Amino acid sequence: MAEQKEEKNPVQSAERIFQVMEMLADKGEMGLMEISAALRLHKSTVHRLLMSLIYMGYARQDEASQKYTLTYKVVSMADKILEHNDILQVAKPYMEQLSDLSGEAVHLVQREGSNILYIYKIEAKIGTIRMVSHVGMVHPMYCSGVGKAIMATMPEAEIKRIWDESAVEKKTEKTITDFVQMQRVLEQIRKNGYALDDEENEKGVRCIAACLRSYQKDVRYAFSISGPTSRMTRERVAELSVDVRKVQEELSRELGYSGKK
Repeated sequence: MAEQKEEKNPVQSAERIFQVMEMLADKGEMGLMEISAALRLHKSTVHRLLMSLIYMGYARQDEASQKYTLTYKVVSMADKILEHNDILQVAKPYMEQLSDLSGEAVHLVQREGSNILYIYKIEAKIGTIRMVSHVGMVHPMYCSGVGKAIMATMPEAEIKRIWDESAVEKKTEKTITDFVQMQRVLEQIRKNGYALDDEENEKGVRCIAACLRSYQKDVRYAFSISGPTSRMTRERVAELSVDVRKVQEELSRELGYSGKK
């Protein structure tokens, strides 16, 4: 008879100490009895776990309230992990997936001040048209789908600052050059969950884009699917939006986004 697969954590004490850490991370400052009740663990067990966390520098106890909180050592650990976690290494499989699904050009960009920098591109698998975009190219945020996807996550004051710092000009007849109109567009992006570049940067080219969230508060990355308007029809954009939102959710989660803004 085959051995039954063990489903429980083989080290119960490790499971419990991480439960305490996750509880403090989620709720903030908590007392011993609060943690004990929430985790349904005896207070002596919870106290022992908390003392271990304090000893290792991951938690502290407030002398006045006697409540416990996590220290920034956890954040420091996350930063060290991310130092070795290249965004391209994590994102490439997702970008390749979108490329295979759409057959169109796929871009990954990062924010550089008031601009975006193209850091990865997969050429279209269908057709012979090649867009002007290339890895290393710097482009204004206001007239690109990826740029607007990032701008839509910002507070109003930062959006205005970026707008004022940009040399706003009509690159095509559809480029948005009115700030009030841009505000309306960004609000629509927030509702839809994705952005469009509707021939605003390059005539005859339409793209759908979405931002990538991570453990950081500020959004630094975005990606897009771009193609000629003859293929990127309104109907096709609507279809691709499902794939774009799925990749946005899955990749953001892998980058450490918890779902809380």
